[in-house]
Amino acid sequence: MNEVIKAMIERRSIRKFKSDAVPKELIDQVIEAGLYAASGKGKQSPIVIAVTQPELRAKLARDNCRIGGWKEGHDPFYGAPAVLIVLAPRDWGNGVRDGSLVIGNLMLAAHSLGLGSIWINRAREEFEEPAYRELLRSLGIEGDYEGVGHCALGYMDCILPKPPARRPNRVYYVE
Repeated sequence: MNEVIKAMIERRSIRKFKSDAVPKELIDQVIEAGLYAASGKGKQSPIVIAVTQPELRAKLARDNCRIGGWKEGHDPFYGAPAVLIVLAPRDWGNGVRDGSLVIGNLMLAAHSLGLGSIWINRAREEFEEPAYRELLRSLGIEGDYEGVGHCALGYMDCILPKPPARRPNRVYYVE
């Protein structure tokens, strides 16, 4: 079977990560794959913020937990030591779609490199808050961006789940 298709079929969302740091070289490879995602009109508009700093990662987890309505102490990133945040320009109609393709590529690349990943929502709500707008400014990011999602990334602390059977009657041909 083709290796790309095999990765698409085998990749699963991981909900238990080891605390071991992911080497920057691997994070860079994952991000590079994300940046090669297709984008409307070839604009390449989404951006990625790689968070490995423990303090900011903990703040993200607390705020994501608060926004999601979970009890304090829950980790919505399942212990992943790295969080890749994907944002897109608010004024570009395809921004969220383009950013979604970036996250898909991030997850496939992670799997192909022996890493686990999971898409976590609530980035949109986070980046509507003043603290996260200030984070963008502090990084020198100009413009009006909205959060698309997070790709939590790390080494799996579990066995790769088997893919569930695909639901039938989802493909229709017009010939």
